[in-house]
Amino acid sequence: MHEMSIAMALVEQLQRIAAEQHATRITEVEVRCGVLRQVVPEALELAFCAASAETPAAGALLRVVEEGLRARCRACGQEFEAAIDNYLCPQCRMADVELLAGRDVVLQSVTCETEDRDRAP
Repeated sequence: MHEMSIAMALVEQLQRIAAEQHATRITEVEVRCGVLRQVVPEALELAFCAASAETPAAGALLRVVEEGLRARCRACGQEFEAAIDNYLCPQCRMADVELLAGRDVVLQSVTCETEDRDRAP
């Protein structure tokens, strides 16, 4: 299950962000997953829950947004929505493409709670 390695890398990144921002808690995380990564959202959510235990991200809501596969034909320059099993250009019918989107996992946004540093004890 590659979702666990993705979740562990995500939690490491979130811990760095929490430290940099002096966050006491991370409440929401949005991740964009390209279809070529074949991430199962439910499996990633379970892995994230396990990986984030006892970290500032424990209990955070994880939103997984699927990113479609976008390609550009190298022969004619046409940009189009491709499928995992079909890279055929709709304009010139060639299957030689440059992938523009759909193969990455990107941390899109993080919502944190921070301590109020201006408040007197």
